[in-house]
Amino acid sequence: MNAVRRGLGNGVVQAFLVVVGLVWMTPLAGLFLSSLRSAEDTAKGGWWTVFSSPGQLSFDNYSSLLQNAGITQAFWNTVLISVPTTVLVVVIAALAGYAFAWLDFPGREAIFLVVVALLVVPVQIGLLPVAKLFGQLGLFGTIPGVVLFHVAYGLPFAVFLLRNYFAEMPKEMLEAARMDGGSEWRIFTRLVLPVGRPAIASLAIFQFLWVWNDMLVALLFADSSSQPLTVELQSQIRQFGSNIDVLAPGAFVSLVVPVVVFFAFQRHFVQGVMAGSVK
Repeated sequence: MNAVRRGLGNGVVQAFLVVVGLVWMTPLAGLFLSSLRSAEDTAKGGWWTVFSSPGQLSFDNYSSLLQNAGITQAFWNTVLISVPTTVLVVVIAALAGYAFAWLDFPGREAIFLVVVALLVVPVQIGLLPVAKLFGQLGLFGTIPGVVLFHVAYGLPFAVFLLRNYFAEMPKEMLEAARMDGGSEWRIFTRLVLPVGRPAIASLAIFQFLWVWNDMLVALLFADSSSQPLTVELQSQIRQFGSNIDVLAPGAFVSLVVPVVVFFAFQRHFVQGVMAGSVK
């Protein structure tokens, strides 16, 4: 009887999760179907009309999108912003996290307290001062300027996350490596990084998604030649309020890339999120 109850309970939970998944996927499916319809068909009815009139669907919008110089340039700008930012944040945070966790140097605890305190600083506070500084340095309106801002703002959380993860590693493991003659660099690259791969992958996913979907920082620090896809789509809305044949495929492309990145590193992401939850 208990087995029957457990089976029914699991069935209810699974059915509920299926319903939640379908509800969550509905806007994505609607966006994809809208991206395959012409502006005239969109003006006549909602995306669900494709089930009764499948002839509306075509890839003409995507062909036009690839020929749109502004959209394609913005897409590559997004890649040039997101990838270097993610790599720099992960590399710097991994080095700093290992130093804060296992190296003894003057002021370590005080410096780490400053890093933790920076977690509560809102991004809006630094926009105007940094914009003025970038203007003086000639970085305002450039891709390197946007990358530097994202790196600086993403490092406190990244260092905090990796330091706590590295600190949970067994001390005996690192001491044994030192006794065998391993240098700190060798221990870091050959021992700490492989063990910390789940946390590093989780951090990379978080950082990439945040930068890829960002519009506030890019809206202020990027100009027309360096603006990412989010800003370009926003400008399309401002200039042409009804050009759904451009906005829908552009938004879907902008959405697909983070989803692909997430599923590519899903296994490491789950391990990193669950790390430390069970002793």
